Amino acid sequence: MAQTQTPEAPEQQTTEQQTAEQQNDKQKVQTAELSEAQSGTQAAAQSGIELLLDITLPITVTLGNTELPIQQVLQLSPGSIVRLDKSIDAPVELYIKNAKFATGSVVVVNGKFGIRIKELFSVDSEGLAANNG
Repeated sequence: MAQTQTPEAPEQQTTEQQTAEQQNDKQKVQTAELSEAQSGTQAAAQSGIELLLDITLPITVTLGNTELPIQQVLQLSPGSIVRLDKSIDAPVELYIKNAKFATGSVVVVNGKFGIRIKELFSVDSEGLAANNG
């Protein structure tokens, strides 16, 4: 007996063609260009602190702190004054993340705020200031 093939519907052909194309796309191979490995001394020098020197860190400056009841916070409006716990002569604190790393005084440089560093603290590996007093 001879088998006759019925023509497939155009929608089925399109779906089957898309599936075949997707499988072909998955099987495509790309070549990669690799550079030659550097000598041990060059790699060691670049893997040191030089790789970290261009990383930027956000620094937070704290003028002071205060606590207010929610009722007072809700009553704040433009022109309200919030009193802080530090005097005007007290140094400000500089933080990287939550670690205090320096203190300083507020200055104005070309019409913008700046901080003149007075004291630097060492920071341990967990990011906590050693002199966090």
